[in-house]
Amino acid sequence: MSDYFTYDVIVVGGGHAGSEAAAAAARMGARTLLVTMNLEAIGKMSCNPAIGGIGKGHIVREIDALGGVMGVVTDRAGIQFRMLNQRKGPAVWGPRAQCDRMAYAAAVRQTLEEIPGLYMRADMVVDLLVDDGPDGRRVAGVRTRLGQTFRARAVVLTSGTFMNGLIHVGENRFGGGRMGEGASTGLTAALHALGFESGRLKTGTPPRVDGRSLDVGVMQEQPGDPQASPFSYLTDRLPDDQLSCWLTYTTPRTHEILRTGFDRSPMFTGRIQGRGPRYCPSIEDKIDRFAEKERHQIFIEPEGRHTHEVYVNGFSTSLPEEVQFEALRTIPGMERAHLLRPGYAIEYDYFPPYQIRYSLETKAIRGLFFAGQINGTTGYEEAAAQGLIAGINAVQHLRGEEPLVLKRSEAYIGVLIDDLVAKGTEEPYRMFTSRAEHRILLRQDNADQRLTERGYRLGLVGAERYARFRRKQEALARLRRYLEDTSVRPEQVNGYLEAVGTSPISEPERLARLVLRPQVSLAALLAHTGLGIDVDAPGLERPETLVEIELKYAGYVEREQELVRKMEQLEGWRIPEGFDYHALSNITMEAREKLGKIQPETLGQASRISGVSPADVSVLMVLLKKHGGTARRPEPVEA
Repeated sequence: MSDYFTYDVIVVGGGHAGSEAAAAAARMGARTLLVTMNLEAIGKMSCNPAIGGIGKGHIVREIDALGGVMGVVTDRAGIQFRMLNQRKGPAVWGPRAQCDRMAYAAAVRQTLEEIPGLYMRADMVVDLLVDDGPDGRRVAGVRTRLGQTFRARAVVLTSGTFMNGLIHVGENRFGGGRMGEGASTGLTAALHALGFESGRLKTGTPPRVDGRSLDVGVMQEQPGDPQASPFSYLTDRLPDDQLSCWLTYTTPRTHEILRTGFDRSPMFTGRIQGRGPRYCPSIEDKIDRFAEKERHQIFIEPEGRHTHEVYVNGFSTSLPEEVQFEALRTIPGMERAHLLRPGYAIEYDYFPPYQIRYSLETKAIRGLFFAGQINGTTGYEEAAAQGLIAGINAVQHLRGEEPLVLKRSEAYIGVLIDDLVAKGTEEPYRMFTSRAEHRILLRQDNADQRLTERGYRLGLVGAERYARFRRKQEALARLRRYLEDTSVRPEQVNGYLEAVGTSPISEPERLARLVLRPQVSLAALLAHTGLGIDVDAPGLERPETLVEIELKYAGYVEREQELVRKMEQLEGWRIPEGFDYHALSNITMEAREKLGKIQPETLGQASRISGVSPADVSVLMVLLKKHGGTARRPEPVEA
């Protein structure tokens, strides 16, 4: 058979998950085919033109640290950069970038086209090829709408919102994966035939309006940070001419008009069956659930440098267009708004994630991986993270090597996947820092320290980038040694200490000790004393900030690592594949049902399943010991 029809890995879908999966597989040396319905829509930002945020920004930095695409592309296409949550501790700081929508998609497409061994095809996958083997069923390729068969030993499905997608605007509804693009059909039925269970979810998007029709003078300006922080550790320069966003609010009149459309809202009339995202509700849901609130925030976000189109963040809706239009014009600054496109809701198929392993390989079909919204998540960042892991593990599967499985203590990506596999989801899953119990270890500033070594060993991080990473680590180490070895006299520093509200010193004190004081900024301390060294660290991040965070949080980090080591004991107990939980009479019926459905791989995973009690876990441990099970030795925990 011609090599045109044969590949190592086939990725279905060209969104954020598919782009990362295809890039990772090809960069690791696999001959990869990316099949997507529309090549012009590769990397398209379907909803808001922004990347990152609290929790989500951490994920993007982890993607970049592992050698993924999203961080580099965001820095290239960004038009505004902000670090959110800076009033709180660094563990919950969240980088966010407003992007040029068209520039972002173009940069993703260009990045993929420059990767050797990555091929693309415009087509719709409608069926999967599956072979029976001695160890069960294995994926063998895909069949497309155009009647072509492409073979591969690993397939990654990243269907986004396209599988049987249905768009709702008021009482109108029609098939589509997003406005202007058709739905994907056939694949859900093919997966059902293979024994998979599916469900329906819902998401939505706001109207787009012409920015020239708005009066931003009555709105509150939201500028970017003067000292902007990049997403990628490779970025040496960000744009100086950042664009502003603008903040305004709905009014009681806005809410009154919106309520007039409730009797035609697909959400309230029952035409939408899928569950929507709890943490990103539509505007009609907000005013229904929070009727006591007189106003809600509305952010006006530019779509790019070369367009007047703006995104009305906070006004996601599927109400009739005329209701949307009338309500928008009651918002301060939007009295003359020209509607370019109404908001809409979209329902789509997903496959509950109890059907996948931590590697994102499906339990039923070897070599078949699910990534992105097919697993029940929402958001570009969550999708991209899954795509990256699925692409990596597709290649690991081909090599017969252990999959990359990140722990909850190693990465937000690990938290994301563990939550999906161990807990499942019945509504679109979104990442928050509050989901991570070890967030003091998982700061956005140390993602490269946690993961770049892993990316290098996998072959995703090249030698040049790895050398840059090593130079940065050596530079930070030099600065730490300098602070630990250098003392400052009272007359050099007491003026600064008193100015920031902390007690003066009476004898020389090492700089590293002074930095531990909450009121002290290392950069300001060095500037006041005239001390410091040029450590020549690559990148835009200030070495002083990074080292200050490490020093101030060292005690917390050490305690957190000890907690992780204790929790690792449960993770070390492997549960044999196919374990028959229903044969156990000494655990609860609910635990038997949940464990049998999810089939956890370790006692740690079993302990996080809703409905499984500590007593149930203890019984399982006794049984594993009785049958010769042993705990693996926990791996070292890195800061």
